[in-house]
Amino acid sequence: MTHTARLSRSIPFWVLVGGSVVAIGGGVYLLVNKLTIMADTLTDQTATGVEVYPGQIWAVFGALLIGAGLVGLALALTLGALSSLIGTKAQPAVVAEELEVVEVVEPAAAPAAPVAETVATPAAQTTEDATDRPAV
Repeated sequence: MTHTARLSRSIPFWVLVGGSVVAIGGGVYLLVNKLTIMADTLTDQTATGVEVYPGQIWAVFGALLIGAGLVGLALALTLGALSSLIGTKAQPAVVAEELEVVEVVEPAAAPAAPVAETVATPAAQTTEDATDRPAV
């Protein structure tokens, strides 16, 4: 699993959760079924060796399946908690066809204050003309 992949989209995570639930369900079925058969036949005093001795092993196997399923769910819960604490920064994959051109328009700036213009006198003027004009 890459760092950018989300845990909710991870196939191995969901296989772990689903497999754990199936293991718990199968274990509960085996345990309850075999213990019920053993209890009924022992109470009726009709129990045979086929019902009692293999029934014990199947009941233990069901209990093991329940334990393995609970460990799997605890592991999935731990993975979920750790992934939320780490807070991976998922970067979306950029595909060339999905790119969209967005035009950014900046707001118009406030009008600038008028700038005082300076007038240069031509160099061909005589000094007499320059003295008639006021200095800028």
